[in-house]
Amino acid sequence: MFLAKPDDRSDNVEKMQRMIQNSIENWHEARETLSNTDMSDEQREAVKAKNRRREEAIENFREEIKDEYHDRLE
Repeated sequence: MFLAKPDDRSDNVEKMQRMIQNSIENWHEARETLSNTDMSDEQREAVKAKNRRREEAIENFREEIKDEYHDRLE
């Protein structure tokens, strides 16, 4: 019989903070990559699109952190 693991969210904020930090680092690296003159326009647009998705993800993580913090106060 399969038993589900208990829902332990005690470290969610820390995990999301690490994900934000990783996303920010990747965003910066991608921005540096854009200075590469050997990139095609298509590659450049793909990097820009990925960074837009990273920005959205970072904002979503920040909102989740606020929610988690609020839930802990209740």
